Amino acid sequence: MPSLGTLFGFLIAIAAAAFILKVGVGLLRSMGTPLPAPPPEGELRKVNLRFRCSICGAEARLTAAPNQEPEPPRHCMEDMDLYAAPFE
Repeated sequence: MPSLGTLFGFLIAIAAAAFILKVGVGLLRSMGTPLPAPPPEGELRKVNLRFRCSICGAEARLTAAPNQEPEPPRHCMEDMDLYAAPFE
C-alpha cells in the first residue's frame, strides 16, 4: 500500500503536468493565430523625401505619406534633418 506522502506527490505531479500542458497549448494556439488586419487610415500620397540623422548619419527615404509635408522621422531620439529637396 503506497504511503500518503507518495500519493500526495503523485497528485501534485499530475496537476503540474496538466497546468504546463494547458499553458503550452495556449501559447501554441496564440502563435498560430494570424494578427487582424490594421484598420484603413486613409489614402497615402506619393512623396520623395530624404532625411539624415544629425547625430549618427543614418539616412531614410520617405516615399509615401498621408500629406505632402509629413513630420520628419525620429532617430537617436532626435528629429532627422531633410537633406534632399523633394522631386516632383
